[in-house]
Amino acid sequence: MNNLIAVKDGSVGFEHIVGDDSPAVVSWRPEFGSGWVETQSGLKYSWSDGVPERAVDSDARRTKLAAKRAFDLVVGTLAILGLLPLLVLVAVGIKLTSKGPVFFRQAREGINGSTFNALKFRSMRIDDCDNSGIAQTTKDDPRVTAIGRFLRRTSIDELPQLINVLRGEMSIVGPRPHVSGMRAGGMAYRDLVPYYDRRLDMLPGITGWAQANGLRGSTHDATVARRRIDHDIAYIQNFSLLLDLKIIWLTLRNEFLSGSGH
Repeated sequence: MNNLIAVKDGSVGFEHIVGDDSPAVVSWRPEFGSGWVETQSGLKYSWSDGVPERAVDSDARRTKLAAKRAFDLVVGTLAILGLLPLLVLVAVGIKLTSKGPVFFRQAREGINGSTFNALKFRSMRIDDCDNSGIAQTTKDDPRVTAIGRFLRRTSIDELPQLINVLRGEMSIVGPRPHVSGMRAGGMAYRDLVPYYDRRLDMLPGITGWAQANGLRGSTHDATVARRRIDHDIAYIQNFSLLLDLKIIWLTLRNEFLSGSGH
């Protein structure tokens, strides 16, 4: 849904509503200068010279980042310990039902463009695994194993990324890590969204504001792809432990509990 809006510097742009439970309003308006939009959930998505502003380094932001890291370590450790029986059961199930390793490792882009190996439970036949990640999985993809379909539907295949969190390569909440050269809407993400790299200003997450609002899985629609990046930028500008808790709850409700994963 698009609405005409006025922003702080007097220019005019268009807003679109993102989110269901507590929607945020963000703008796709790279042609404008500086300004901001007050979101329905209280978030501000700010622009400068036609691109989203980068967060200013400050004592307050460093404190928030330190608290976020402490939260990641505590939650990540407790989650691995609490889910250990499930993790072992899944690992055994994978080994018994298909040949190949339990884990699938794939190079992803991390904070500031660094590269790391994201871990997942293997959900595809080993001969059909796409290490590049550019060939996105589709509905009823024949490459996916029987147990893999369950793991992907419940998002259990993502749980090994808790190890990435403890290593400091990922956060519990943040923009999802993409492979290099990720495509959406029939073109490279970086060509589709000029400020795409702004999403690399923070550690990638197991889940994020976009995923909590139903924007996950393969992306063939350019508008949906842009909305996903808008959500990532809105989160980076406004992250907090309270927002992280909300995103975790929405993810558990929408994906793990309802089985509506990727």
